[in-house]
Amino acid sequence: MNIFRLLGDISHLLAIVILLLKIWKTRSCAGISGKSQFLFALVYTTRYLDLLTNYVSLYNSFMKVVFIATSYGTLYLMYVKFRATYDRNHDTFRVELLLIPVAALALLFNHEFSVMEVLWAFSIYLEAVAILPQLFMVSKTGEAESITSHYLFALGSYRALYILNWIYRYYGESFQDWIAVIAGIVQTILYCDFFYLYITKVLKGKKLQLPA
Repeated sequence: MNIFRLLGDISHLLAIVILLLKIWKTRSCAGISGKSQFLFALVYTTRYLDLLTNYVSLYNSFMKVVFIATSYGTLYLMYVKFRATYDRNHDTFRVELLLIPVAALALLFNHEFSVMEVLWAFSIYLEAVAILPQLFMVSKTGEAESITSHYLFALGSYRALYILNWIYRYYGESFQDWIAVIAGIVQTILYCDFFYLYITKVLKGKKLQLPA
């Protein structure tokens, strides 16, 4: 544990809280990609299967439970409780274009060819691109609500902070995990254009708009 990982975890939790509050307070999931949320639920499920077999710390177990529970809670709100507000017409990204290559990468590049390690690699690769349906949806609608923009910024910041965590651990602990590092860099790059628009528009009180 170090300050960068802690801040990354806080940013990740903040993103989830923002998303859930947005849906609950507005009683609507308009502007949120159900496909991205499904992919995130798949990420946490495949990554944290070791919750029942590998105890690291109370903090670690607590965070795993929170991420799994909130991801499925979000899916429940979107596809059950507030399904009438879900914008299926704009959430049209074909997730199989992500799932198939990600599964292939996990089978080819992993730390060990075992079920748990392949699923862990799968979750890392999938998380790197899971936000694409959401960004695709924003680009189709041409804009995003401020609260949705805050959610995306917090989510992108979490992964950027984790890159600093890996740099710190590389120099301070001689630890490296190139699968996580490369996937994290790809994920952060996907957010770069959004970060620029967020800083230049949303923080100045303007509505975030992406090229359609």
